[in-house]
Amino acid sequence: MDASTMNKEPFEIFPSVDIVDGVAMTSNSAIRLTRGESPTLRRPLGTPVEVALAWQNAGAKWIHVVDLDAASGRGSNSHLIADVIAAVDINVQICGGIRDEVILNRILATGCQRVNLGTAALEKPDWCARAIAEHGDKIAIALDVKSTSEGYQLATHGWNVSNGNLWDVLERLDKQGCQRYVVTDVERGGMMSSPNFTLLREVCAQTSSPVIAGGGVSSLNDLRALADMSTLGVEGAILGQALHIGLISLEDALAVTQLPKD
Repeated sequence: MDASTMNKEPFEIFPSVDIVDGVAMTSNSAIRLTRGESPTLRRPLGTPVEVALAWQNAGAKWIHVVDLDAASGRGSNSHLIADVIAAVDINVQICGGIRDEVILNRILATGCQRVNLGTAALEKPDWCARAIAEHGDKIAIALDVKSTSEGYQLATHGWNVSNGNLWDVLERLDKQGCQRYVVTDVERGGMMSSPNFTLLREVCAQTSSPVIAGGGVSSLNDLRALADMSTLGVEGAILGQALHIGLISLEDALAVTQLPKD
């Protein structure tokens, strides 16, 4: 990969709006609920529209909307996602439960700028290839990764099922023309234990497509380190739990990652 071709665009911060049962929740409690843990962990932030507008007002150029009910097969919040897109004037990336043509078309019809396909990329590779061919950079593939004794495995169905070797799937997706990946170490998403920088470097070394860091950010130093990896191919980071509980402000996150490069 030619590093000089990377970093043409500013490093992007994607503040997340994690929706469970129609409510925008902190990432940590939302993720735990989808794993079947106690509903007493619920920590609501507001309606999805309220939270999305808060991130827009703080300066975000993108928001990352997650339908965790759809991801875990418990339902759909697509009508609320449509409300979010109608309410904001910034770019919207959507993920969670987009597993067939009908759902994909319904989500794209909302006017969002991008969708992330996860489970479908593993379970419906032919359909995924057609979606990439038809929609180009509107499609990103979410690679949710577990480190196992057998190497990096991909997790699906709300991170509850291991399904496929990372490198085999990445090679296939590159050949199919995937233009962007969202890479998450599932043991770190929502846990604020810092991103898996090693995993991100290894993925960037294997693909020329840009990579968005999908989880684990716990500090401004984490964000600085990710922004420094832009020459490797890391083009942005999703910011969830640390933002939701006030550990990091969105204004500070944008400031430390969008300074002019020397």
